[in-house]
Amino acid sequence: MALSENEQRLLEQLEAALAAEDPKFANTLRGSHRRTFHRRRAALAGVVFLVGLAALVAGMQFGWFISVLGFVIMFGATVGALSAWQHVDHDGDPSSGPAHAFGRSMDDWRRRHEG
Repeated sequence: MALSENEQRLLEQLEAALAAEDPKFANTLRGSHRRTFHRRRAALAGVVFLVGLAALVAGMQFGWFISVLGFVIMFGATVGALSAWQHVDHDGDPSSGPAHAFGRSMDDWRRRHEG
C-alpha cells in the first residue's frame, strides 16, 4: 500500500527530525534493512549448500555428473554465504570493521608506550 503525498512528506519530516535529534540511532535504523537482507541471503546460501550436499551424495548412487554438479552448487553457495556474511558486519557503521578495530588498538598501544 503506497503512502499519499501528505503521508510521504510527513514521514520525511519525521526522519529528518530523528536524524537531527539522534544521528547515531537514525544511522542504525537506516542500516537495519540492509543487514536483514544480507542475513537472509546468507541463510538462503546455507539452504542451497544443503541442496548441493544432497546432490553430491545422490551422485554417488546415480552418476558422477550429479556429484560434480552438487560440488559446484556447494562451492557457489559458500562463496555467496561468505560474501553476504561479510556485509552483515560492515553495513550501517563503517567504523565497525576489523581494520578500524586494528587501527584503534594500535592507537591505544602507542598511547600506552609513548606516555
